[in-house]
Amino acid sequence: MATSRLGDKHVQTLSLNEILGDKADTGLKIRNRLDLVELGAKGLTKDQFLNLAKFLGLSVSQLAELVPVSERTIARHKPDETFGRNVSEHLLQIAEMIAWGMQVFESREKLLGWLNFPSQALAGKTPMSLLASRFGTEMVKEELCRIEHGVYA
Repeated sequence: MATSRLGDKHVQTLSLNEILGDKADTGLKIRNRLDLVELGAKGLTKDQFLNLAKFLGLSVSQLAELVPVSERTIARHKPDETFGRNVSEHLLQIAEMIAWGMQVFESREKLLGWLNFPSQALAGKTPMSLLASRFGTEMVKEELCRIEHGVYA
């Protein structure tokens, strides 16, 4: 199963702190997936949301479409105010997939190109469009696993 491939090795190559733009704001160094559980419970901040959007080249509204939060709610949040567990965990799942994708594609541009190009292996959908669902995000992770191992559908 692809999620077993997302062990500690994948979390540490490109720091999730780099993707989220966190400069120790959380007080939690992400070393493994248990740290992700804790951070999900603590909640990600609006600033971290905005940094993820920037990393992905998405507007606030585009990233808001991928997670269970409205653009209006995001606008009302203060920069250091945290989102609830559901939103935070979904954002972390996307960020973790991005960290792995950076390892597989070795460049942000190649990863973003792949995320935005329809994939036959994903029923002609773009990987980016599937990130709106946790099941879809798992499918994208599984596809990254196949690419990493040279197995193309």
